[in-house]
Amino acid sequence: MTQREDTALVAGQLAELTKAIEEMANQLTSVRERADAQQERIDLAASELTEVSSRLQTAADALRESL
Repeated sequence: MTQREDTALVAGQLAELTKAIEEMANQLTSVRERADAQQERIDLAASELTEVSSRLQTAADALRESL
């Protein structure tokens, strides 16, 4: 194999590697976006549960006082 052929082979391999890395970066971005959306839903659910817990505690306290 000549120097030129070796260089062409390496250039082709680098191009393929670059394409694979770009695809992985796109996949990572997609995963990150889904994770962010899921985290927002988790945070909202946690907030709602805290609110419900507070209301239940208030109701329990009121019930104890009425007895």
